Amino acid sequence: MAKEGAIARIHSFQRFGSRLGLERMSALMALLGDPQDDLRVIHVAGTNGKGSVCRYIYEILRKNGYRTGIYTSPFIESFHERIEFDGALISDEDLDACTDLVMERVDHMLASGMDSPTEFEVLTAIAFVYFAKQDMDFLVLETGLGGGGDSTNVVKRPLATAITSISLDHTDRLGESVRKIAAEKAGIIKKNAPVAVNVDGREAAEVIAQVALEKDAPLIDASKFRWRCLESSTEGCVFSAEIMGRAYDEMRISMAGRHQVRNAVCALTVIELMRANGYIRVTREGVLAGLSAARLPGRFEIFRGGPDAMPVIMDGAHNEAGAEALADAMEELFPGERVLVLMGVLRDKLLHPMLTNLNRFSSEYIATEPANDRKLTALSLRAAIKGTGKACAAFSDAGRALDEAFRRRGEFGAILITGSLYLIGDLRRETMERVEKK
Repeated sequence: MAKEGAIARIHSFQRFGSRLGLERMSALMALLGDPQDDLRVIHVAGTNGKGSVCRYIYEILRKNGYRTGIYTSPFIESFHERIEFDGALISDEDLDACTDLVMERVDHMLASGMDSPTEFEVLTAIAFVYFAKQDMDFLVLETGLGGGGDSTNVVKRPLATAITSISLDHTDRLGESVRKIAAEKAGIIKKNAPVAVNVDGREAAEVIAQVALEKDAPLIDASKFRWRCLESSTEGCVFSAEIMGRAYDEMRISMAGRHQVRNAVCALTVIELMRANGYIRVTREGVLAGLSAARLPGRFEIFRGGPDAMPVIMDGAHNEAGAEALADAMEELFPGERVLVLMGVLRDKLLHPMLTNLNRFSSEYIATEPANDRKLTALSLRAAIKGTGKACAAFSDAGRALDEAFRRRGEFGAILITGSLYLIGDLRRETMERVEKK
């Protein structure tokens, strides 16, 4: 592992919270020589789906021979997951060296009386420094929170941008209406850079279209492209689509759920935009390989001890739209099964719309807590769940909650662990080990 000092120094900036705005980040990057200006970036924002869209784009580019980096958040098990280049996570040595360089500039900021950057700003600066040192063709860049005020938005000239979805989440910081959230996400749109949009709802679409018009940014509405799911199973989907006049027949993705087809179509729209502008050449074989290779831990991830063993599903659905997509997938792929839901959430989430969707298929719940300062207590979550008429046990310790779920596995056809990616990170490795022993 990297020396604990680097990661601990990054985490020490947690005390400054999460603050939107580019003043601190712009100042820090200027002190570093603005390495992000030399990168060829595809910038992706959205309430849900942006991680999947980024991964599809990244793998398609890699399978077509392009040396590509990807910056995503949050991590599930390893801090290094956030910064990846050409199939490998950032090394301990590179993380240490880039952290040292960024911290020198942060010390200069503080000595000059400037506001301290946040943890995410420090990490994003480290990522830009690292990627600028690589012999790299493209960087797939995922926003952390929002868009216009997100630290990744110091990128001035992306090759293309994408907005994957708009729904209510982080309303305390992004705004309490779809229009306000859409305006914040649309902040990544830059002058003359094409944007692929895959949003539902007229209000959000109108806001994004207006920003694109003001920025002279060609807008392609990926939600209007016709696609058909030919097969859907726990192993993924096979689909066909027509995107910007090009036929994509019998494409296979390895992430389960029909919502992942929508994400793949959005990613392919970005690929078509880059191809149309002469940035890339791709083959059908490379696209097929990239779509198939794209996987994300904790996004409708299914573990089994054998072909006939009871499945354990992990999905980090943490808002209403995510819970709705999860419910659709559960009803399609596990119809009629008794499902035990192990759930832990953050207290700033809109809980009741999530429960309304989960109650479409859940039989019983176990409430627990993610290892995060913003957690909702297990007792508060249990009270909310019982208020909807569902039976629920509560364990503040996530490990004990997992023990209880596996103790009762014989009563159910499936176990689902959901509510927060932080909870997935807490329990994923132990869940895998338990399932493999069966």
